Amino acid sequence: MKRHLNTLFVTTEGSYLKKDGQAVVVMIEKQPKLRLPLHNLDGIVCFGNVMCSPYLMGACARSGVSLSFLTPYGGFVAAVTGFSPGNVLLRREQYRQADDPESTLAVARHFVAAKIANSRAVLQRAARDTARSSSAEILRSTATKLSHRINRALKVQDIDSLRGIEGDSANLYFSVFNELYSEQVKGFHFSHRSRRPPLDKINALLSFLYSMLTHDTRSACEACGLDAAVGFLHRDRPGRPGLSLDLIEEFRAFLADRLALSLINRRQIQEKDFEVTDSGAVLLKDKPRKEVLAAWQKRKQDTITHPFLGEKTTIGLLVHLQARLFARYLRGDIEQYPPFIWK
Repeated sequence: MKRHLNTLFVTTEGSYLKKDGQAVVVMIEKQPKLRLPLHNLDGIVCFGNVMCSPYLMGACARSGVSLSFLTPYGGFVAAVTGFSPGNVLLRREQYRQADDPESTLAVARHFVAAKIANSRAVLQRAARDTARSSSAEILRSTATKLSHRINRALKVQDIDSLRGIEGDSANLYFSVFNELYSEQVKGFHFSHRSRRPPLDKINALLSFLYSMLTHDTRSACEACGLDAAVGFLHRDRPGRPGLSLDLIEEFRAFLADRLALSLINRRQIQEKDFEVTDSGAVLLKDKPRKEVLAAWQKRKQDTITHPFLGEKTTIGLLVHLQARLFARYLRGDIEQYPPFIWK
């Protein structure tokens, strides 16, 4: 099994990363500030104006260390990868099934059903925990409505209708997001999901966490020989990691949304931690962004029992296990892809 390694996040503008022996060195203002062995890293994520030496890029590609470049606020720009690992037959089977409408629908159903099921689980957990009876009733009622949509997603007969159910379920889930805050929270009213750019504070935080999740699922796909660009629910588009976006659907509510709500409800992230640009985009400031990254890494160290494998694992390894289960499905080792469903 893949070890749960670390991800190095470089957020200081003007940093320069170089290779020194078998280690990566982070230089700031021409002074070495950090040195880490490459074999202790699973990935390196660079935010904004961060430069890397060609020697380090080559070493990362050879060592299987994912190297990603993001905008200062988490938008994906580019990645450095080596030769795709794994059997070429696996990737060819992925392409064949992605081109077959029946196979595509069969897989996409599981992605969407798992997304709705995990969204429902978040609402059910919140309904049990809240002290406000009115909020509890709203959350339970919405969770029941989502249950019906799970059944519809598993029975739908075409991909466009499936996407319609997914979008309708997401709107329903987010319509009660304000009920998930504690009574002490101020300044985080949520009206609807906005992405490019995020137009309020909760959208800014969610988009940032979704970017981290996409980075992790992309690495998981590449690590087991899958083509991260060829998706089933998310179809081919230049520059878009379709399969990575498919896989994160299972984890949005369970991992990213719950972490965002936890940070807000515990007042680790507050209204003052955001800034508004001239274009109207709302973005995390530098210091709280680092706090979110630290919380993200800490959350990934928590343990959970995998619902399908029945084995204990860290949350950070879940995306790698799901990518490998998907590869086993494509190879015909298992009859159906078992998505991650939080219980």
